[in-house]
Amino acid sequence: MRVLAVTHGPTVQPELFGDLIVQAGHSLDEWKIGEAPRPAARFDAALVLGGAQNVGEEDRFPWLEEEYELLRELVVESTPVLAICLGAQALAHAFGAHVPKLPRQQAGFSEVWLTAEGRGDPVLGVLPGRFEALLGNAYGFEVPERGVLLADSEASPQAFRLGDRAWAVQFHPEARRDQALGWFAENDGDSLPRPLPELEQELDEKIEGWHALGRALCLSFLEAALPAAVTG
Repeated sequence: MRVLAVTHGPTVQPELFGDLIVQAGHSLDEWKIGEAPRPAARFDAALVLGGAQNVGEEDRFPWLEEEYELLRELVVESTPVLAICLGAQALAHAFGAHVPKLPRQQAGFSEVWLTAEGRGDPVLGVLPGRFEALLGNAYGFEVPERGVLLADSEASPQAFRLGDRAWAVQFHPEARRDQALGWFAENDGDSLPRPLPELEQELDEKIEGWHALGRALCLSFLEAALPAAVTG
C-alpha cells in the first residue's frame, strides 16, 4: 500500500507508526500541509496526525480548510483514514461536529474505555476494554452525527468511526517518550495538570506498555486498510 501521512509540524511526525508502516512493506509519503502542495498521487490509506494548531484557528492557519476538504474527500472515496488528536478533531469538524476547548489541558496517561461498538470494531477492538492512554490535548471532539463512538473517558470522547473506513482517536498511539515529553515541556507551567517531573516519571514507567498497544492499533489499521487497497 501507499500511505499518506499529513503532518502539522516537526514534533508531530508519524514516529512509531511510520516505522511500522515501512517494516510491513508499505510506502509512506509525508505531506507537510501548509508548506507544500497537496500530493497529486493516489494513496491507499492516510494518517492525519496531531499538531499545536486547533480547529477554529483558520485565520492563522488557512490550510486547515484544505485539510477539512481532504478529509471529506477521503471519507467519500472510502479511503481508509486514521486521524489522531488534531487530525481527529479536524475529521469531526469536517463532518459537522463541535470541537470544544476542554476545561483543562490533558497531558500524560489517563483511563480510556471501549464502548460496545469499540470492542467489536476491526481496528479499535484490538485494544483492551480499559486501558491507560497517552494524552496531550487542550481541545476535544464531539462525535459527528454519522459517526459511532468507539472509546470514551471522563474528560471527553476518545475515538469514533465514520462510515466503514475512517477512524479517529484523541490519544496518541504513535508517540514516543521524548516526543511526548517535548510537548509537555512546551506547556510547562499552570496549563499542565501535573508537574513536568511527574509526567516524565510516568512516561518512563508506562511508555513501553503503551508502545505495545500502539503497535497493535497501527497493525490492525493496516490490516483493515489492505482489502480496500487490493480492490481499489
